[in-house]
Parts: sequence; structure tokens; C-alpha cells
Amino acid sequence: MDFSALRNLISRYCAGEENWVDSRTVYIGHKEPPPGAEAYIPQRFPDNRIVSSKYTFWNFVPKNLFEQFRRIANFYFLIIFLVQLIIDTPTSPITSGLPLFFVITVTAIKQGYEDWLRHKADNSINQCPVHIIQHGKVVRKQSRKLRVGDVVRVKEDETFPCDLILLSSSRDDGTCFVTTASLDGESSHKTYYAVQDTKAFNTEEEVDTLHATIECEQPQPDLYKFVGRINIYLDRDEPIARPLGSENLLLRGATLKNTECIYAVAIYTGMETKMALNYQSKSQKRSAVEKSMNAYLIVYLCILISKALINTVLKYVWQADPNRDEPWYNEKTETERQRHILIRAFTDFLAFMVLFNYIIPVSMYVTVEMQKFLGSYFITWDDEMFDEELGEGALVNTSDLNEELGQVEYVFTDKTGTLTENNMEFIECCVDGHVYVPHAICNGQIMPGAASMDMIDSSPGPGGREHEELFFRALCLCHTVQVKEEETVDGIKRGIHQGKATSVYISSSPDEVALVEGMKRLGFTYLRLKDSHMEIQNRDDEIERFELLEVLNFDSVRRRMSVIVKSSTGEYYLFCKGADSAVFPRVISGKVEQVRARVEHNAVEGLRTLCVAYKKLSPAEYEEVCHQLSSAKLALQDREKKLAEAYDSIERDFILLGATAVEDRLQDKAADTIESLHKAGMKVWVLTGDKMETAAATCYASKLFRRNTQILELTTKRTEEQNLHDVLFDLSRTVLRQHGSMTRETLSGLSNEYHDYGLIIDGATLSAVLKPSQEGSGGNYKEIFLEICRNCSAVLCCRMAPLQKAQIVKLIKASKEHPITLAIGDGANDVSMILEAHVGIGIMGKEGRQAARNSDYAIPKFKHLKKMLLVHGHYYYIRISELVQYFFYKNVCFIFPQFLYQFFCGFSQQPLYDTAYLTLYNISFTSLPILLYSLMEQHINMDILKRDPSLYRDIAKNSLLRWPIFIYWTFLGVFDAVVFFFGAFFLFDNTTFTSNGQLMTTNTQMMFGNWTFGTLVFTVLVFTVTLKLALDTHYWTWINHFVIWGSLLFYIIFSLLWGGIIWPFLNYQRMYYVFMQMLSSGPAWLSIILLVVVSLLPDVVKKVLCRALWPTTTERIQRRKANMNFERVVTFSHDSLLDGVQSTSQA
Repeated sequence: MDFSALRNLISRYCAGEENWVDSRTVYIGHKEPPPGAEAYIPQRFPDNRIVSSKYTFWNFVPKNLFEQFRRIANFYFLIIFLVQLIIDTPTSPITSGLPLFFVITVTAIKQGYEDWLRHKADNSINQCPVHIIQHGKVVRKQSRKLRVGDVVRVKEDETFPCDLILLSSSRDDGTCFVTTASLDGESSHKTYYAVQDTKAFNTEEEVDTLHATIECEQPQPDLYKFVGRINIYLDRDEPIARPLGSENLLLRGATLKNTECIYAVAIYTGMETKMALNYQSKSQKRSAVEKSMNAYLIVYLCILISKALINTVLKYVWQADPNRDEPWYNEKTETERQRHILIRAFTDFLAFMVLFNYIIPVSMYVTVEMQKFLGSYFITWDDEMFDEELGEGALVNTSDLNEELGQVEYVFTDKTGTLTENNMEFIECCVDGHVYVPHAICNGQIMPGAASMDMIDSSPGPGGREHEELFFRALCLCHTVQVKEEETVDGIKRGIHQGKATSVYISSSPDEVALVEGMKRLGFTYLRLKDSHMEIQNRDDEIERFELLEVLNFDSVRRRMSVIVKSSTGEYYLFCKGADSAVFPRVISGKVEQVRARVEHNAVEGLRTLCVAYKKLSPAEYEEVCHQLSSAKLALQDREKKLAEAYDSIERDFILLGATAVEDRLQDKAADTIESLHKAGMKVWVLTGDKMETAAATCYASKLFRRNTQILELTTKRTEEQNLHDVLFDLSRTVLRQHGSMTRETLSGLSNEYHDYGLIIDGATLSAVLKPSQEGSGGNYKEIFLEICRNCSAVLCCRMAPLQKAQIVKLIKASKEHPITLAIGDGANDVSMILEAHVGIGIMGKEGRQAARNSDYAIPKFKHLKKMLLVHGHYYYIRISELVQYFFYKNVCFIFPQFLYQFFCGFSQQPLYDTAYLTLYNISFTSLPILLYSLMEQHINMDILKRDPSLYRDIAKNSLLRWPIFIYWTFLGVFDAVVFFFGAFFLFDNTTFTSNGQLMTTNTQMMFGNWTFGTLVFTVLVFTVTLKLALDTHYWTWINHFVIWGSLLFYIIFSLLWGGIIWPFLNYQRMYYVFMQMLSSGPAWLSIILLVVVSLLPDVVKKVLCRALWPTTTERIQRRKANMNFERVVTFSHDSLLDGVQSTSQA
């Protein structure tokens, strides 16, 4: 066969697929086609190995190092380290090399461990056993050894090892049932079909005799699209060609259900399967805190360069005086003197950069990494977020965004399965205006004692009775429900009820199951589909058989489905059920007004409604319908379009029978959660594919809309009456009339007032708003739409496609305030918005785990979002903002005295501190207290945070990492550094004061030299920064006490050992006995205490004044709690005193 002709044929069949690259030919069972049929061209395909890991054993070190040094801070420290190695610098290369090595090693270990877990998961999948047919026998192999063209046998409840084309099934009709929960989140059963010509091959021997080739498109990620054809070689010369579509393709990761076994051929394997192609690497999300950190880093880098420049210039200014060129003990060699002044100046500049480089805190990055990684366990360990029903708690997939949970301004939520339970319950049906309400029916559960029927309104007459039974039959026949006689759950057989076997219904739609069970309560039981005949049991316990001739499947465009059946009396019926908007226009008779009124009433109540209609077909009409459907199904070109046209011409001229109402209940505490989010200053948007009335009713029930909320509609119905431009400007005028005087700060969504507008928009109108128009006014529409949304307390977007959900999130993210967004959903249709939002949360719902797997965090129920944001998010943000500011503060305190010291040592790059102190300051002496603070701090009790959501507003808009606060911390660091340096300097300047009181000679004065001065400054520094953190700590535990006082003790012990022993590995021992000598002086002790107190005083005074004059809500609550504790202590002391007095008097 000519391959170019084939390519053209398939590309035409692909209707509109412009990016067609190539096709592939798969030889089933690796058998060559018969001689003369076509050229045998074996193609190379990848094996079935799945690889989700980033590294291999060989590339881990170079690849990981490359990724780590792309980080600006790591790269900067590497450069500093290399400079220290190359030129003669004042400090040892170890001082930069050791912290850098520590950071790189810790990060590499963390990433290596995570990748090892990925390797482990890959191996468990790749080594799963699969059963392959070879030479008529079943051979067991590892999954990774599967090849394209292998024929595979899959049994019930097994997962498909790769993408397969169904050849035959144990079911006579060649169908099989599949759940695709792990792929698209839908846990319902879907039906797949074998090709008519291969479905008879039911044993290993028969399958082995099959001679066929499959020509299909190259792999692409669309789960719902597949185009190909199968050529079957029988005894004749020409092969039989049959089209293949997505209904024949079984996807990797899906599970076989309700079918004993199937035979299928592998067409896409390994990383070419649709599941693997959908594993797109998620774009790296960065939190607002990380962006602030990088901005601060640049500021400090500028400060560092400025310091180095100032010192370099001043050095040459100072040395310009010939008397001051160089001291005798530091004279340069002749080669150094001959060097060009610019080279000397540049070398000095680099030396100063090295000397001051500690102002950039490299260890901050590793501390932040550890804080995020360890802190994320608090979410997974939270018992309140554990769900007994699921037996699971919250999961953290990305620990990088913990603090972002405390910054959310917009929450985008799905409705079905997120706000509601996705557990359908049949409520009522209406036949010709008569309403039938059975007892409670719950999905999949057969309730005892619910056989009776409650009739509302008067009973129908004889004609009505006939219509009523026809309605019940229609609902028993018009569906794709399968019946399973016995369902095993947790080893217990379900479906045995009151001693006799009953059935369990399974379907691709939970609505259908609820409807069929509802009919069962009303006396009509659907029994089974057998040999293309549907059997139902009527009220008189008689079995009625209907031959199922055609199924016109449901699709989201038509929003209805139909079946054509033939009764035992030979009459042809077409039954149709669908959305009211899809059925009413096609009805020519029936009690339309009564049914429409009931449908509208139920929609307002928040129930999901469907309308049912029918028409009788004559044999001639049926023949015409068959001809239309078969010609459309066999079309290779524009098949979908032709089918849609056929359905449209068939599904018309109906007689209306009635309508049904099904309820999808709100999740537990969903309303309370939404109310709390509103109080916390967040705007909640509901994005759903449901219809407007149902979604609006859910919004009222969940308190998204309140009774006093004025609803603004931006829907297709309204834009048909008025053009879009006018509607938008009307709405804009309405909302801005009241909000005109509001500030931008209030508009951002953190206002507690003006909760009086709610907007409803549908998918079609949203597309019109976002679509750029030819006149270029589309941008204006977008701005007006955003302005309206910003002034609404809640927004409902209904009839949304998955991509539109992501577009909405992207639109808000890109608006001028750049708010932090959160998306929460439970199904595969929510994945796009979860990936788009700053924080994505998946709910472990009934629609599979696709959303939970693609999210940053996963929670069992919507109600857990409240604690996750208001408590965990609040704590994470408070902790990490203190960590970041504190790190920069303590490094300013550390390095600014070094800068001041250069003015007193002739700018000779002499270090103030010893090498060991320079190296260990950030690694050991001051790192643990802040790490522990950032893991355990609770400035307010978590019960108060849950009870008072408004506290969330105190930390909104990244308020603790704003520039004024950053500048305050920096100036505080500079002030403390000046106190350390000049305090010690002036105290040392006084000979009497610095003497130890025993030997007041010059020799004693000499003992207090350069290293003693530096050690005194360093001691005051370590005590001040550690005690500053102790003052900021509100939540004290024994661990805090152990770490804070333990760090100070460790510093003292280390200094005593470092200076008290002659270490053999050191070339020079400049710190020998320095620390002991310093501590033997009483004035040194006094100066340490005095300087620590003076350094901490301004911050304490500032805090006291701010809390007294301008307290935040948080600080008011802290004061109230402190007062209560104080009163409790006073009362207890008073009672104890009275008891003591009474006992004394009694004695």
C-alpha cells in the first residue's frame, strides 16, 4: 500500500489535525503480512519502561551541581571561593568553601533521596508481570519487556500495562468495561468495543492465528482522540479494512472491570503512552517570600559592592601619603610594586569583597529548604485533617509553597465533588405535572423499607397511567448502566439483600445510577442487558423484554442521549433524556408548561434536572434512521460532524413525558468554610461546568451568595437581548456607583465591607469577553470585566470548559494587583486550573486522584481548607518571614563591625574575627535557634486563629516582608553593629578598665590586642542575636530552651577548647588562650552584659510603643491572652494565700 496515500487518508480522517507528522504500522503478534500484500517494514519503538526520575547513577553529580549553581547565591559563593583560592585574600578559602559545601551537600542529599524514591516507584511499575501470547501460549514477562505489536491478555481488575487496541473480549458482544479514574479522574465504568471482525478470536490459539496490521497516528497526549485503521488478512487477497477510534483504545493506567478477560495488542508503549505524554513537568512555582528574598539579596549585594569600593578607594587615598604607604612589617616585594595600579586596585577590591562576603547569607537558603521540608510534616501529621471515611490525611506534594498558604487572596473552587459530595440521590420525578417522591435512595445502596411510593397531587387518570408507565420504562431503558449481580467490597459480598441476590448498578454517570434506582423504588426494576435485549420488571412483577437497537450516546454539545428499542409487540420507540434546554425545543406535544415550571422550581432548589421524551417510529422510519447512523459511523472523513448531523435529524418531534430531579448534597461544613474564607478577606469564585440555576442554588446554600447579595448576570441570555458592550458598561456603572470612593487597597479583595454584589457569568460569554476583537477593544472588555469582578464579593462561573477555568485563574493572576491565587478541585477537569494557580489543592474525591496527584497539596474534604489556610498558612508565613528578616539582620550585625574595623587598621584587609568564628557563625552558633523558631513558633493559639478568621488579614499582601520592615531590620543590624564595635573600642581604650585588676602594666595591656578585641565583639554579637530571637519567641517549649541556651553554651565551650588546646593541625595558634584571658577580666564581663542590653533596648522600646499606640488585631489578642494568664496567676496566688491563712487560723 502506498504510504503517502495512507498518510493523506488518515490526515483527512483526522479532520482538522494540522500538525500531522507521521503514521506508524503495527504488526499484530509481530507477524509479517502475507506475500504480495504490502512491504514489511519493521519499525523501532521504545520499550515499555516508564521513567519519572530526573537523574541516573552516572549523571547525578554533574547534573545536580549544574542545577544548584544556577541559583544566584550558590554561584556567587562559588566565585568568592575561587577568588580566595586564586589571590592572596585576608581570610582562608575554608571560610567560604565549608558553608558552600555544606549547603550543596544537604541539598544534593535531599534531591537525591527524592529521586531515589522516584526510581523505586518506576521499578515497581516496570517489573509488574504481564501476560503475552506467544506461539499460542501465555508467557509471563516483566512490564518493561513489553513491545509494540505484542498481544496481551488482561484479566478483570488488572491495570492495562500500555496503550492497547481491543481485539476480543470474554463478553459475547465484544465489549469490555473500564474505569479510567487514574487518568481523567472519572471513577465510572466506560464501555469499549472490539472490532467486529476480531471479536470471535477468544482463545490463545485463535488469537495466535490472527493476521492483521494496524495503521495509526503517532502518539499524542489527547486522551479522547485516536485515529487509525486495522487491516485484517483472511483467505482472500484484499485485506478487510476497519476504522479504529478512541472507543477501541484502552489506555495505560485504566482498569478492566466487569469483564472476565480481554485480548489486546500493544500500540504505544513506555514514554509514548498517552498517560506518560500527559506527565508534563509542572512549571516551577515560586512563592512571594522567595521573590522577596531574591530582591533583598540584590540589595545586600549592592551594599557589599559599595563597601568593597569605598574601602578600596580609601585604602589608596590613605596610602597616597608617602609616610603611610606601608608599615615596615607589611612591605611589598619588588614584583608587587611593579604591578600596574589598576591590577593592584582590582585585586584589593576582590580581597575586600571576600572579607565582607558574609553579609550574603548562603546558609539562609539551606535553612529555608530544611524549614520547608520539615515544616510540611505538620500538615501530614495533623489529626484534624484526617478523614476516617477515606482513611487518609492531607498530603504535601510541594513543600516550596507552605508560606504561600498564608497569602491567598482569591480562591477558585470547583462545585461538583468539591463543594458538593458527588453522591447523587433521587429526589422526585414529575410526569405530566404529577410529582412522585420515593423514600431516600443513596448511590449504590439498596435501602430496606423503601418500596412504597408517596404521591403528591392527584392520581392521574387512565391515559395518565399509560404515560406514567411509559415514563418509568423510558428511564429504565434510556441509559448506559451495567448490572452486576455480586459486588465484592473489602472481601464482603455486596448485593445480597434480605437473603436473596440483588443487583448493583454501575455506570459512567452517577446521575444515571440514581435514576435507575429511583425507578426501582417506584416499581420498575432494570434487570439486565442480555443478548442485545434489555429486561425490566414492572409493578406486576412481570418481565418485559426490549431489543436494544441503537444507542445515541450522550455528548456535552447535544447534552442529551437517546436509545432506540423494539418492544416484544414489535413497536419501535425512541426514548430521549437530556437537559431541559436540549429537550424542550425538540418537543411538539405534552404538558410542557407544567413540566417546565417544575424543572425551574427544582433548579432553584439546587437539584440537577433532566427531561424525558419519546416518539414512536414506524418500521420505515426505523430503516431510514439505521441508514443515516450506519453511513455516518462508517465515514472516514468528518465522522463526528456527520454523526452530529444524523443525531440532530433523528432526535426531533418528541412527545414530552416528564422530568426528574437528583440532588448532589453539599459537603460537610462547606458553608462554614466559605464564610470563614470571606471573613479572612479572601474572594471565593466557583468555577463549574454545571448549569446556572443549579450552580446558583449551591452558591446560596454554601453562603457564597447571601440573601442581601445583589446578583449581576453576564450570561448568554442577557447578551442576546443587549450587546456585550452595553451589558458590561451597565454592570460596571452599577458596581462603581457605590464603590467609586473605595481605595485600591480595598478593591484588592481584603475589604470587610461592601459584600453586596455577586456576579454570574457563563462560558460562552467569558469567551466573548476574553476574545480580542478586530477593533482592538477586546482589551477594554477584559479590563471592564476585571473591574466588575474586583467589586463583587463572590463570582460564579458556570458552563465552564476545563481550559476556561485555567484562563480565569490566569486572568486574575495577571491583573494589576497580582494577587495570590488558590485553585481547589477534585476531578481531571480541574487539573488545568490547579496547575495555573499559585497554589493548587486537590481533593481526594470520587472522581479519581488526577487532581490530587497534580496538586501542590491534597486534602480529603473541602472543610479542611479552613485549617490549612487560616492556621497552617498563617503559621508558615509568620515563621518564614521572621527567618528571612532575622538572617539578614544577624549577618549585618556580623559583618558591619568588620567594615568599621578597616578604618582602624589602615584598610589592610585585616579580619576582625578568627577564621573558625567566620566559618561557624552561620553554620553552628546561630543556625539552630532560628531553624527551631521557624518550625515551632505559634504567636497565637491555633483555636483563636480558627475562631477569628479576620486575623489572616494582618499578614495579607506579604505585609511582614515589605520594604519598610526590611529597612527597619537592616538599620537595627547596623545600630547593633555600631554598639558592639564602638562600645568595645571605647571600653578597651581605657587602660584601667581593660586591666584585669591584678597586673596594670604595659604587658597586660598587650594581652588585650587585636584577637581579644575581635573575640569580645564576636561574643557580644552571638549573645545579642540569640537573645533577640528569644525576645521574639511567643511559644516556649523545652526544645526552645534547650536550643537557645544550648547554642550559647556551645559557643562558650567551643571557644574555650579552640583557644585552650594547642591543635597540631594548625600552622599558627593565634587564638591560644585569648578567650580565657578575656573572661578572666571582670570589666570584660561587665562590658558584654552592658553592650547586649544597650543593643536590645531600642527594639524592645519600639515594640512596646507600637503595641501601645498602634496595635494590630494579632497584638490585641496576644495582650488579652497575657492579661488573662496574669489574672489567672493572681487569682491562684490569692486563693493559695487565703487557704494558707484559713489553715493557720484553724491550727
